[in-house]
Amino acid sequence: MKATESNRWRTIDIVVASVIAVAFGVIFWAWGTVWSITESAFAFFPPAQTLIYGVWLVPAVLAGLIVRKPGASLYAEAVAATVSALLGSQWGGTVILQGLIQGLGAELVFAVLLYRNFKLPVAILAGALTGVGAAIYDFFAYTAGADLWSYRIPYAAITVLSGAVVAGAGSWALVRALAPTGVLDRFAAGRERASV
Repeated sequence: MKATESNRWRTIDIVVASVIAVAFGVIFWAWGTVWSITESAFAFFPPAQTLIYGVWLVPAVLAGLIVRKPGASLYAEAVAATVSALLGSQWGGTVILQGLIQGLGAELVFAVLLYRNFKLPVAILAGALTGVGAAIYDFFAYTAGADLWSYRIPYAAITVLSGAVVAGAGSWALVRALAPTGVLDRFAAGRERASV
């Protein structure tokens, strides 16, 4: 099979990436409520709230790990953000641009590795870089008026950490948990059950 043929999206790739995106779009919308109601729990150190940020970054890594085609991470994160906006995200349409920027982080990691390496360290790096995209966007869009060293830098660092752990390692663990069920058999991720 030619490299260009292996990079072509099949119908199943589009369907699965879309299901991931729409499901997480609904989760994103609901996660906005979780974000709002947990603000007081982080009053001791407000940037620590970004420990839960990684949920918003999962589709970029998850779709990349399952579909393994150029554009999967960007597509899933952007569509999830768009669904969230259409459902009435408290941040409105701004989340669409944010989703594109976040999706680029994971996409870049998978692209640099030519869509051939999907092991745990790669998933963690993809999650971290997705977190970098989120942190950069928020640095200018949401935290610009806050103090640099006591708020913005810790906010960015914890966002990247949450991306690495929740979106990166979490997505990798989710793929590993789904593979034995057979639902991923049409994907290389489902056929790698025995490999690490």
